[in-house]
Amino acid sequence: MTGLTSVTFRQKKAEEIVVLAAASGLDGIEWGGDIHVPAGDREAARNAAYLTQSAGLKVLSYGSYYRLNQKEDFTQVLETAYELGAPNIRIWAGELSPKNADRTVYLNAEKELCLLCTKAQNYGIQVSLEYHRNTLTETAESTLKLIKLASCKNLRCYWQPNPDISHKENLRELLMVKPYLSNIHTFHWKDNNIRYPLIEGHSEWLDYIRIADLKPDISAYILEFVKDDRIDNFREDAKELIELLS
Repeated sequence: MTGLTSVTFRQKKAEEIVVLAAASGLDGIEWGGDIHVPAGDREAARNAAYLTQSAGLKVLSYGSYYRLNQKEDFTQVLETAYELGAPNIRIWAGELSPKNADRTVYLNAEKELCLLCTKAQNYGIQVSLEYHRNTLTETAESTLKLIKLASCKNLRCYWQPNPDISHKENLRELLMVKPYLSNIHTFHWKDNNIRYPLIEGHSEWLDYIRIADLKPDISAYILEFVKDDRIDNFREDAKELIELLS
């Protein structure tokens, strides 16, 4: 499947997000938990679900900003995802790079993950760790360490290319986390987080797609952030993503 994460256009209303995704031929939307569907706002969740389904799209995930080791309330996140009809909740693995995390940090994260996943399982929802720099899922090695420590059946991870490492290194990391992949955030960035049109990363993304081999019925390539935050650039990226997967 293909999709758009709503945080790509935080300034736009939910109705506009749906129109953009549908008009671009995408399959669904990952609704962000910061602006469009805040945790605890059940009305916003129901509205986003209705708009998505009415447009013939799927709710791919609830992109929450829940972070491990921060003593946050997961119940509101979970109930919001349920109202949204999201099969997956994206969470963040704290705020520490593995370089700065000791054994206690990992053990605390493991205990919390087990609790979250158990609660989510009762709702039939999967939990996925954001794959991101300056968190415990900064690298494939640290991500696998956390996932294996928690050992939860409904725990997965996202993946996205890291612009700080080489293409070869990104391929290696993707291959390592492949057994646990849920969704992939899709964009083309280079050094210093500079955004480029997805088509300029055509060859790289062909490699990523070949290795990831996502199951199209349960996983998605989700467009996240576009050059200059422009709608025309998003449309071109959506066109390129569909072409890459064809």
